[in-house]
Amino acid sequence: MHPSDTTEPAALAGTAAAADRAPLQDKKPNPLIEIGITIALPALILTKLSSADRLGTVYALLLALAFPLAWGLWDGYQRRKINWMAGLGVVSTLLTGAIGLLSLDARWLAVKEAAVPGLIGLVILGSTWTRTPLIRMMVFNAALFDVDRVHFALAERGETDAFERRLRAGTVMLAGTFFFSSVANYGLARWVVTSAAGTAAFNEELGRLTALSYPVIAVPCMLMMMGLMYWLVRGAKALTGLELGDMLQGG
Repeated sequence: MHPSDTTEPAALAGTAAAADRAPLQDKKPNPLIEIGITIALPALILTKLSSADRLGTVYALLLALAFPLAWGLWDGYQRRKINWMAGLGVVSTLLTGAIGLLSLDARWLAVKEAAVPGLIGLVILGSTWTRTPLIRMMVFNAALFDVDRVHFALAERGETDAFERRLRAGTVMLAGTFFFSSVANYGLARWVVTSAAGTAAFNEELGRLTALSYPVIAVPCMLMMMGLMYWLVRGAKALTGLELGDMLQGG
C-alpha cells in the first residue's frame, strides 16, 4: 500500500475542517457540543426527570425535545439557509413529540425512526438514474473538491464516462448507508422502546434509545461514509492522474 493511501481520510477531514472555517454560513459547530445538546441532554432529561415527583412525562418529553428542535432552528438561522438534513431532524423531533403526546403505539416510533433515513436512501437511489446523482452534492462537491480541475483532467485522459460510472456506483453505496440506518433504527427502537407512549417508562426508554443511537447507528454510518469517500478518491486518482492534494480545494 502506498503511504499516501493511509493519510487520505485524515487529509480529507482536514480540508473539510478548513472549508468550515470560511464564511459564517458554512461554519459547523463543535460536534461534541452538538452531540451534547441533541443526544446527551435529551437522554438525561428523559431518563432522570420523567417520574411524577419530578417533571412528569409530558413536561420531561417537551423539555427533552426542545433541545434538538432549538438546535436545528438555530443552525438554520446561523447558516442563513435551509439545511435539508437539519430540516429533517426538526421534522423527526416533532414526530417523536407527537407520538409521545398523543400516546400512540410505540411501534409508530420504530416506523418513524426507520422512515426518515429510508426515504433519504430512496431519494438518493432514485437520483442514480438522473443526470445529477446526489453523491455530487453530498460527497463529490465544490466545497471539498476542485471539481473543475478534476473534470478537466478526466476529459484530457478520456476517462469522463468511467468516472461517471464510478459516481453512479458510489450513489448506490451511499443509499445503502441510509438503508442500513433505516433497518438499524427500526430494530433498535423495537428492542429498546416497549412501553406505552405517555408513560414515564416510555420516556426513559426513549432516552436510552437516544443515547444508544449514536454508538450503535451513527458511528457505523460515519465509518461507511469514510470508506465510500476513500473508494471514490482512489478511483479519481487512478482516472485523473492527480494526487489527492491536487483534487481538493486549495490544493
